[in-house]
Amino acid sequence: MSKRYRIGIVGAGFGVAAHLPALTAHPRFDVVALASPRSAARIAAERAIAAFPSCREMLAGCELDAVTVASPPFAHERDVEDVLRAGKHVICEKPFALNLDSAERMLEASRAAGTACGVAHEFRFVPQIAALRELVANHHLDPVRNLEITALRAFLRRHDARTRGWWFDRKLGGGLAGALMSHVVDMANWLTGERPRRTSGFVRTANRRRRDDDGEFVSTVDDGAFALVEYPGGAVGRLSADATTSAGGFTCAVHGESRTAVASGPSMTQMGLYSIDADETSELDCKPSPYAALSSVNPNVPYLAELYDEFVKAIEGTANGLPTFEEAVVTQGVLAAIGFEIPSPRAV
Repeated sequence: MSKRYRIGIVGAGFGVAAHLPALTAHPRFDVVALASPRSAARIAAERAIAAFPSCREMLAGCELDAVTVASPPFAHERDVEDVLRAGKHVICEKPFALNLDSAERMLEASRAAGTACGVAHEFRFVPQIAALRELVANHHLDPVRNLEITALRAFLRRHDARTRGWWFDRKLGGGLAGALMSHVVDMANWLTGERPRRTSGFVRTANRRRRDDDGEFVSTVDDGAFALVEYPGGAVGRLSADATTSAGGFTCAVHGESRTAVASGPSMTQMGLYSIDADETSELDCKPSPYAALSSVNPNVPYLAELYDEFVKAIEGTANGLPTFEEAVVTQGVLAAIGFEIPSPRAV
């Protein structure tokens, strides 16, 4: 019988909304603990698991094989280093870090620990994006010259009411660059299989004054992020994430000199894949996720479950497609180049 791994989750937001159901449904994990300063006790009681106010206390008070760090970005470095110091395997949510120095410290800590370490870039496992990667890797689009990845959301428009909190505080790692542009950059780097040669771009705040049930407040974070990235093989990536548009949508187009492939749809989890050449446009069929039934819980859950498949392989030392800390540092460098570079709390 295959070993089951005892795992704890740090963070009661996306950690509970998406990682918890993905892990609960996964055949190789048992969720045994949740850490959160305010919500852990209530949620853990409902799930019959142990509750702790912090990652450090969870590690000290519970027998674990692995930890998912889904705390807010300002706590990632502290929590990941605690997990690695305890010799546990770890998955870290994005944005990986607040700045490039922090990301590099986490990478060095992972190398010293020698445990399996990955980053939650689950959109790599969306069937159409995985198929795009195969088309590039198998040279069906050669030579690749241009990548266009645009993620549009409609939740930070002028009149969209959003509850204030750390997400609207730049120094705590809030904003769209960390939340969404990190996925876009990772996708571009992964599709090309190359490390960016140079990056230019910027982040933008269109709607600084916001309102929630308690009245008006000021957002210090970006609601749009934009990058132009050059890759060594001659490809250029035009990358954007914007949450101020009238409707959401997602496009990932890889343009070669003789053929284009486009994944497009209303979101990053709902899209079709099309092949375009001089003669015709064809829609390509993609095999659905083996965890597709879990999409009713949360659209991200099937792809997180596939990410945890790769995590198991990494833990057991077999070939895997887990997004790595090394790749996360490269993504962090692109984010820093466009303005997502925030002093770590320890330096403030």
